[in-house]
Amino acid sequence: MGSPAPIKDPTMPAPVLGPGQTYTTVTQKLSAIITSRTPLGWIAAMLIAGAILQLLMLSATWLLIKGTGIWGLNIPVGWGWAIINFVWWIGIGHAGTLISAILLLMRQQWRNSINRFAEAMTIFAVMCAGMFPLLHTGRPWVAAYWLLPYPNTMSVWPQFRSPLIWDVFAVGTYFTVSLIFWYLGLIPDFATLRDKAKHKISQIIYGVLSMGWRGSAKHWFNYEMAALLLAGVSTPLVLSVHSIVSLDFSVGLIPGWHATIFPPYFVAGAVYAGFAMVLTLGLPIRYFYGLHDYITDRHLNNMGKVMLATGLIVAYGYAMEQFFAWYSASPYEGYMMQNRTFGPYSGTYWSLILCNVAIPQLLWIKQVRLSPSGLFIISMFINVGMWLERFIIVVTSLHRDFMPSSWDMYHSTPWDWGLYAGTIGFFLFMMILFIRVMPVINIFEIRQLVANKSKHAETASADD
Repeated sequence: MGSPAPIKDPTMPAPVLGPGQTYTTVTQKLSAIITSRTPLGWIAAMLIAGAILQLLMLSATWLLIKGTGIWGLNIPVGWGWAIINFVWWIGIGHAGTLISAILLLMRQQWRNSINRFAEAMTIFAVMCAGMFPLLHTGRPWVAAYWLLPYPNTMSVWPQFRSPLIWDVFAVGTYFTVSLIFWYLGLIPDFATLRDKAKHKISQIIYGVLSMGWRGSAKHWFNYEMAALLLAGVSTPLVLSVHSIVSLDFSVGLIPGWHATIFPPYFVAGAVYAGFAMVLTLGLPIRYFYGLHDYITDRHLNNMGKVMLATGLIVAYGYAMEQFFAWYSASPYEGYMMQNRTFGPYSGTYWSLILCNVAIPQLLWIKQVRLSPSGLFIISMFINVGMWLERFIIVVTSLHRDFMPSSWDMYHSTPWDWGLYAGTIGFFLFMMILFIRVMPVINIFEIRQLVANKSKHAETASADD
């Protein structure tokens, strides 16, 4: 009689890599996404994203012709969808740096399968965010003259005590470091694609991008050192960038903005929204390209736990806003919260509570965290809820401020919708293009997982 099959310990975490994976299968599977024939589904997705992208071109062109009057801005609500979308896109980009830098320093192996497209998501999200500070001026070429920090004949300099100027340096640094970190991780995989390319042009392009990588011991030593240094530089950025973005609001005296809780509240919300977008993108990629052995139940479970934890922090922030409005005994803060909760935008407020607090509580259930469809639906609710949160913060604090004589309602226009939808089209267009021309999953780090798995198997055999 044969020996009985080993009983799986339910307390042990799921593996980060599917069974039967070798160096050859990993390289062939992940490189085939790029080197194989272009699938019709990819072409259809590109056409759809390209069509949505045209809304950005149309809306931006009309904005430059007519100015910001085409938006729904008015006297009390001088910040509308432009600042809402800016903060939303910056938040989405946070998960890439968290996965790449902090989880690398913590030696979390489950990051290896999701860090590549999360980093790409960061780059493209920050590019979308960067459009709005330029476009919201209505005349970017004139704004450049007044905003760039250089001496001029009128002796006018930017106000460096303004958080809007801090945003320029914070977001610029974040984008630069994230781009370098992303490209550094791509170099070994570019060398793999160079060696597997079938056409001369592809060999030249990937050869240039790989910068002469040969996989020598010296190359790997320099790579590991550079990755650790960049991870150390990137880690403070996870906390600092959205903290500085939150200061756009908290240094003001407007009721609902002037609160010290905003920096940690914004950082937690950014990680929350970022992981939701990672799942929104990662689950379809996993399904359409058959990457279940690389994005396993372990990844789904861990990302669900991260979203649950950060979602509870965000819920705590909502509760503290209510508490501060009561405890401050300020009639302005009290009325702001009453207006936010029961005023003309109360439907939006309770919708964000539903999306960001109520529905994510399903993540306490392990079966939900392991369900791709369940996670995808919850992540979509969170994406919507985090946008509604920014809308509530901006609009409800501005449309009814200290002077009742200046109160007014804010209503968006089709051009607001068109510009926002267009940036989503740009984001999807860039992500879909990235999937086709660059490895969506880190090939060499997955091969390292194979090597570690083999070493553990050999050690277990020796112990037996």
